[in-house]
Amino acid sequence: MAFDPGIFLAAAGITTLEFAEAAAVGLALYAESRNAAAFLFVGAGAAVVLGPTLLVAGAMSVWPSAYVRGLGGVLLLYFGVRLARSARRSVVASKTTGFRHEEFTRGLAYVGFSVGAVEAFEAAIVLVGLLPENYASAGAGLGTGVVIVAAAAYALRSQVRRVKQANMKVAVAGLLLAFSTFWFGEIAAELSDLLLLPLFLVFAASVYLFANRPVPRSGSV
Repeated sequence: MAFDPGIFLAAAGITTLEFAEAAAVGLALYAESRNAAAFLFVGAGAAVVLGPTLLVAGAMSVWPSAYVRGLGGVLLLYFGVRLARSARRSVVASKTTGFRHEEFTRGLAYVGFSVGAVEAFEAAIVLVGLLPENYASAGAGLGTGVVIVAAAAYALRSQVRRVKQANMKVAVAGLLLAFSTFWFGEIAAELSDLLLLPLFLVFAASVYLFANRPVPRSGSV
């Protein structure tokens, strides 16, 4: 199967987004404990989730394309909407309470492993929809996202926790919603891949406007 840049970018985007959050927690745990094992625990939690994800998605590659696109469309729609709401919460928090530092009161291993697993699960929701469509492209995107986050965490260290993710969430949400709509449409008719660009622009702009609409006095989302 030919390399698909769109699948690659979607997989790299969601992996980078979710693993950046896990890396930020790993850095916070390391800052508190001065124990480099914090990163190992986060990585172990992610591996426990991603390993089965890769196996399941590989088995799904033999399913009829309509079933795969339908399931993938549902998963990407669900997570795209969640990501749009998350972008909105990030914007509201930046205008009201600002950045809030996490307090880690539980054991280092438990917290690191749990965060790694949860963030990997969030990424896996999307990856399960992307991998059967083009396993090589999505797998390459997954690997690229992991490398980007690992390199950024090493280079930025403490600064990575203060990186604002609202704009990245807008872009990834727009990409996921565009793919969801495109795949639902392909169940009924053959569509050109060129349609993905205007779909992405429309959804990214819509998510941006949703996330950045005026904050009510109550601070509700």
